[in-house]
Amino acid sequence: MKLTKIIITLTSIVLLYSCADYKTQQAREGVEKNYYFSKGFALVYNEDLYYQKVVNKKFSDEKYGAMHNLLKVNTSVKIINPSNSKFLDIKISKKANYPKIFNIVLSRSAAFALELDMENPYVEVFETKKNKTFVAKEGNTFEEEKNVSKKVPVDEVKMDDLTKVEIKTKKKLDKKSNFILVIADFYYEDSASNLMEELIKKTKINNISIKKINDKKYRLFSGPFKNFNALKTTYISLNKLGFENLNIYRE
Repeated sequence: MKLTKIIITLTSIVLLYSCADYKTQQAREGVEKNYYFSKGFALVYNEDLYYQKVVNKKFSDEKYGAMHNLLKVNTSVKIINPSNSKFLDIKISKKANYPKIFNIVLSRSAAFALELDMENPYVEVFETKKNKTFVAKEGNTFEEEKNVSKKVPVDEVKMDDLTKVEIKTKKKLDKKSNFILVIADFYYEDSASNLMEELIKKTKINNISIKKINDKKYRLFSGPFKNFNALKTTYISLNKLGFENLNIYRE
């Protein structure tokens, strides 16, 4: 009897070890990590923002630095100013909370190095690793939009899991370029149209449109807006409905 128990126990241990080893191997050979990518406005730090509780962490203006609300401390990022192609490769200094309309917090030194337009501090942020830039699939950006689709009735909603976005740093943008607020991408035009109608009813925003990207991709967006201040009201209205990670693109 004791021998039987010993055999069963040993067998269980071997099986458990094999399963654990298999899971570890799976983790090592798992799906490639989706790296963070966003386009939007940077919040340029000063101490008043901390004392006014706009940002919950203090920051040094003397060094190139960045704070983020999702990325961990020491995460390597490439920050690009698409207006002049200037970029910085730096690490996230602190993880902080700040208004979701911004996609990153930069020290003034970093902002000056990028020569950002302080009225429209538009940047592209890429998570990087081992001197190679990886770009997150844009479909991940719209997780909150998927959640909102449950609140706003839309038939046959199917979000597009987009492929990698090409980094374009050579093209200099016209300072008179407009901004658009991307709400979601859809496979079906009817789905985009239904959500557009519901959003107009709920928010009273009239400058919401649909753009056909290709036969299987229809982009729902708001705009164009001439500057950052012009789009803030629309962003906040959509944010209140649950659209928390809206991408802001420059045309």
